[in-house]
Amino acid sequence: MEEKNWKEKLTKEEYRVLREQGTEPPFSGKYNTHFDDGKYHCKACDAVLFDSNSKFESNCGWPSFDSSVDGAIEYKKDTSLGMMRIEILCSNCGGHIGHIFDDGPTSTGKRYCVNSVCLNFKNQ
Repeated sequence: MEEKNWKEKLTKEEYRVLREQGTEPPFSGKYNTHFDDGKYHCKACDAVLFDSNSKFESNCGWPSFDSSVDGAIEYKKDTSLGMMRIEILCSNCGGHIGHIFDDGPTSTGKRYCVNSVCLNFKNQ
């Protein structure tokens, strides 16, 4: 999809985060402390990204998952802000979802730190 189409489809904040690699303020997202059973979809293209059974309370201010749906996430080196991180993107539309860290408390050791504004939740 062309950028002008994303601007028409997404809200200003969704566009800023998903298409311009922005970040929502910590503890502001509606899915930060949301723990219903279901699936988390990309807000831009509706691809399934995360299952609710992989979500955990990280107290970092953003929704956190210890794994993603197979093939749903693309990984990209991010050296912005003077640090080395791994950006996570929707593999279907290329939308910026957040970052992944190796400090998760579960057996995977991963923490997918995700912006709520990038997600839609659907009950199972």
